[in-house]
Amino acid sequence: MIRKFINRREELEFLEKTFKEEGLKVVILYGRRRVGKTEIINQFCKDKPHIYFLADKRGTLINSREFAAKSAGYFNDITPEVRNFDEVFKYILKRIGNKKIIIAIDEFSYLVEKDDSIPSVFQRIVDEYLKETNIYLILCGSSMSMMEKGVLSYKSPLYGRRTGQWKITPLKFRDSWSFLPKYSLEEFIMAFSVVGNIPAYLIQFDDSVDVYTNIKDKILEKGSALYEETEFLLKEELREPYVYMSILRAITGGMTRVTEIANGCYMNAKDIPKYLHVLQRLHLVHRITPVTERKIKTKKAIYQVSDNFFRFWFRFVYPNRSDVEGGDIDRVLSKIMAEFDSYVGRIFERVCTEFLTEMNKHRDLPLFFTKIGKWWHKDKEIDIVAINEETKEILFAECKWSNKRVGIKTYKELKEKSESVNWFNDERKEYFAIFSRSGFKPELKKKNILLFDLKNIEKCMR
Repeated sequence: MIRKFINRREELEFLEKTFKEEGLKVVILYGRRRVGKTEIINQFCKDKPHIYFLADKRGTLINSREFAAKSAGYFNDITPEVRNFDEVFKYILKRIGNKKIIIAIDEFSYLVEKDDSIPSVFQRIVDEYLKETNIYLILCGSSMSMMEKGVLSYKSPLYGRRTGQWKITPLKFRDSWSFLPKYSLEEFIMAFSVVGNIPAYLIQFDDSVDVYTNIKDKILEKGSALYEETEFLLKEELREPYVYMSILRAITGGMTRVTEIANGCYMNAKDIPKYLHVLQRLHLVHRITPVTERKIKTKKAIYQVSDNFFRFWFRFVYPNRSDVEGGDIDRVLSKIMAEFDSYVGRIFERVCTEFLTEMNKHRDLPLFFTKIGKWWHKDKEIDIVAINEETKEILFAECKWSNKRVGIKTYKELKEKSESVNWFNDERKEYFAIFSRSGFKPELKKKNILLFDLKNIEKCMR
């Protein structure tokens, strides 16, 4: 397990670049809970003059007084008596003059949630007090709905006052591995399939023990850090958490189309899209279509849970909650172990997709693709298909998370499925690739196929 700050190069470069500019800056940072926003702020503020304040849900009066106390601590001063945020900023301005300083208000969305006048208050503060200063103001929030409605939307009083914004998204697979460096690639893919790419979840795992021990100790044990995480996040963010839990359970159970999800949740199909839209905004669910599909509003769209931890929890923990609550953890763990390879196989496809994207970026493939994703039609499915419509080149890839070496049969099945892909049929140039956890049989190496095992992926990802 590693505790040091990992990557976030693009986010820090954005903050550093805007910090060097003169004049007032109002920067909005937002993203789902646990994604690492606070760590990014702390890293950016290091060795710079700054006042960092973490807001809570106790309302404007208490928070403004706490903010005043934090500010007075920075100036080594006596805490002033204040009644609102206007008075805190007046106090700060008296102390700093025109010097450059970072003022970071974390969980700004909590202030908006408890007092809907806060956006107007900060509009006034920016317009009347801070306009001619060198203050670098960061407003950061986790509640996506509050940040988008209260800060980022066209109707928000703060609209037009911000000078920059950045949505903090989950880490890439390769960066996530840095949290658990003692794990081999195979072990980390297994761990990644459970905790995903959210820093707060990754640091809970211990890479000095195996993945199943971590699952038992960190997720299934009552009172552990991740035991109630999914419910906590959904309750914090959403008004109808149990409706969303029902939808997430349906999707992880294989119900991926709107009508299937509705039937699985005993809901009206016309009500499902609004809930899916919210889950997409939270990076918990994503909508996908066959990669060759050109219609945006196609009926072929399906939904998948994109957050691996939520995917794991709703796949294995939620339906076995009675056993977990009753303390029969070993029974639940046995079920997980029996189905785990099949479960990891789907996540392995995502790892392989990121690997191909990285290879493509460095022009290390025989084609350069402009789009990559899955393909399916009726009962046929191909794990990864990458295309370039200009050059009419197409790559078909199969991903095998198996303990057996892959042989010629897999290639023949992939070739047969590729013939069903209706895309520039008479003009395209085809390539084939196979990913394997356990290597390949000699017969396959004689074919003109791109073969990638874990060593190839590790070389790229390291």
